[in-house]
Amino acid sequence: MTRWVALLPPEQTDPYDAAGALPGVSGCSAAPDLPGSFGGRGATWDLTAERPPSAVAAELGLPEPVDEVALTPVRGRSVPSSGPRVKRTLLFAVRPEASDALVARLESDLLAMPAHITSIRSWALSRVDQERTPGRWTHVWEQEFADVEGLTGEYLDHPFHWTCVDRWFDSEVPGAGIVRPLVAHLYRWSGRPVLLDA
Repeated sequence: MTRWVALLPPEQTDPYDAAGALPGVSGCSAAPDLPGSFGGRGATWDLTAERPPSAVAAELGLPEPVDEVALTPVRGRSVPSSGPRVKRTLLFAVRPEASDALVARLESDLLAMPAHITSIRSWALSRVDQERTPGRWTHVWEQEFADVEGLTGEYLDHPFHWTCVDRWFDSEVPGAGIVRPLVAHLYRWSGRPVLLDA
């Protein structure tokens, strides 16, 4: 099984959300992105399956996703919780000239966030499998929150975010700004856990 993130137009996500009933699909959740999201296509589809989202969509007679990435897990944690939650997905790309050492430091700072930011529940950091889905993204950083305020409040406003993580995304910070300026910051509601295999 592979975890995938796919970008969809915002209309009619329910048929994609129902793909979990298909053989070879162990996890599925799709919904429109909430206001404040940017860089996506209007909806996000999280899928754990033996085949790509485009193939699953074809089986259902649905349009293919606009973009899809296969994930290679770095590290994550699944925290049991019931009820709806906000699923946040950050897709980004490090610059090709960035050294392995700098990329490792960026990943380390991202992985340290849950220890400092209590609103983060489940989380996962993955690299994009470039052999299966070559494209513009290199990493996917995902979290689940109890509500929108957990993301837009404590997470985005936390001092650890601004001092230790944001510098990697700022090209004006000497020796740190290794992330390309194009990112996709997407968040939506999910009625069930998404990061079960984190």
